[in-house]
Amino acid sequence: MTDRALVVVRAGALTTVQDEGRPGHAHLGVPRSGALDAPAAALVNRLVGNPSGAAVLETTLSGCAVRPRSAVTVAVGGAPCPVTLDGRPVAWGAPVRVPPGALLDVGPAASGVRSYVAVSGGVAVEPVLGSRSTDLLSGLGPAPLTDGMVLPLGQPIGRHARVDVAPQPRAPAALVLRVTIGPREDWFTRAAVRVFTSGTYRVSSASNRIGLRTEGPALERALPGELPSEGMVLGAVQVPPDGRPVVFLADHPTTGGYPVIGVVRAADLPAAAQAVPGTPVRFVAVRRR
Repeated sequence: MTDRALVVVRAGALTTVQDEGRPGHAHLGVPRSGALDAPAAALVNRLVGNPSGAAVLETTLSGCAVRPRSAVTVAVGGAPCPVTLDGRPVAWGAPVRVPPGALLDVGPAASGVRSYVAVSGGVAVEPVLGSRSTDLLSGLGPAPLTDGMVLPLGQPIGRHARVDVAPQPRAPAALVLRVTIGPREDWFTRAAVRVFTSGTYRVSSASNRIGLRTEGPALERALPGELPSEGMVLGAVQVPPDGRPVVFLADHPTTGGYPVIGVVRAADLPAAAQAVPGTPVRFVAVRRR
């Protein structure tokens, strides 16, 4: 029987297994999780002939290196990066055939933060609550990759795409996030709401899969104290005591007591996942749909 597996040679700064996540479990305290740049993950899956929900590898800044035990087709997308096969450059953003035992090295991101590695058949770790995603907040799913780890692969079910290079969006030079104001804007002064929707923030280096943290003008409270814990949704902009907005991403907590000044449109979150520290951020108020 063919040994369909990947051996992790270099795990990188933070590489995790991600798919479309595990929605529907917030009442149990379990976030959705899943790939932060979902369109990039779906694209590399299509390039290798996988369904969009197959599990991929999500790297952070420094890439990773893997060695398949059998012949596979691989595609790398998301943040642009150098890709080599046994030391020879190969295409980024296109399907690449990797023979058994060859070393595929996904280099550091040239721009953006997160690259995605899809392998024909998908990463077939054991699902938890219907998903193979690593959830850094709850600890569900497989652990982040470490050197020497062996990841099982599924059987391919489709043919890889016939393309040279698939177009993909660039990492944002400036991040514009459309936000619906509320539900707790009354916890802030009118001036603070104006600052939130007109000022410029920057992406903080403390950002992670839980949330995009910002640096910039602090938002002044109109009410003291804290709220009782209430439900949190993807894209919620929570304001902790330091007054700097935090945009909740895929591994966000399902409840929280800091007030939410607004909610970012889901369509804008993939760009937030690729915004490097220091990227300017603007919150633009839009009407409720």
